[in-house]
Amino acid sequence: MRVQICAVGRLRSGPERILTDDYLERFARTGRSLSLGPATEHEVEDKKNMGMAAEAQLLSRVIPANAFIVVMDERGSVHSSPEFADHLRRWRDAGHQDVAFVIGGADGIDPALRARAGHAISFGRMVWPHMLVRVMLAEQLYRATTILAGGPYHRT
Repeated sequence: MRVQICAVGRLRSGPERILTDDYLERFARTGRSLSLGPATEHEVEDKKNMGMAAEAQLLSRVIPANAFIVVMDERGSVHSSPEFADHLRRWRDAGHQDVAFVIGGADGIDPALRARAGHAISFGRMVWPHMLVRVMLAEQLYRATTILAGGPYHRT
């Protein structure tokens, strides 16, 4: 199952870019034997500042057809790392070719796009900048593959 990270905003060079790239490379290596990955990032920018609806249109263009959509949203479910790994396993085993994790802009995700999602995940009740959400998502993808592979990275 391919993983798409569809995000509003550009992740420029710097510590967040380095961390995201590192965890996504680890995810690709570890996930290969589990039929998970690789992960591809799709970045969109609403240069005219037209708001959430315009961002949703841009995001919709980069979400693969028939992808299982997961929005990263403060109203979503909070999962432990093993629960997140189990969700990835179940989506893969259900035959989804692609899962698209959607990260919105400063105002969040347009309700119409949120309604298309099969699942919503929150990294807690606090709001996080898109740059950090990307790092945390990349790390959790890697952690999930190590959990599913029985590796030592995740300690319970």
